Amino acid sequence: MDVIRILLAIILPPLGVFLQVGIGLHFWLNILLTLCGYVPGIVHAIWVILRK
Repeated sequence: MDVIRILLAIILPPLGVFLQVGIGLHFWLNILLTLCGYVPGIVHAIWVILRK
């Protein structure tokens, strides 16, 4: 299941974070990072997914 989340995180980073942790601090932080730059959003999303 993590492989699917990682692929979704590359396509749409907030979706990958949402599927891992739901709506919370990491989700909103990821939206902010994705708006600032696509790559920081991807890095954060993959970090959140692999951290668990």
